[in-house]
Amino acid sequence: MLRAARKEEMVSEVFKVWQCIGCGRIDGPQPCVGVCQDRKAELVYASEYEEAFWRAEKAEERVATLEAFVRRLAWTTPRAGEWERSYRGLQEDARRALTR
Repeated sequence: MLRAARKEEMVSEVFKVWQCIGCGRIDGPQPCVGVCQDRKAELVYASEYEEAFWRAEKAEERVATLEAFVRRLAWTTPRAGEWERSYRGLQEDARRALTR
């Protein structure tokens, strides 16, 4: 699961900027020291980043749940004559994992 500390490692800096409602130009007000140059940069909206981060966190939770089920399936050996009971139990576990 993604933790808040890991999230902070992924984000280098969040800062407030001005964005033109006409052309979309983004400007971050700072004192000019006389050597400024415009360069292309790739940015995403913080809300879109948060949404992607939330989806990744949920996907990791689902993967962990399914890995636990697959691990149990791989290492379960039913007792003699009990394969059907074991199979039904695994089916119930799989259904629970899918509904989470």
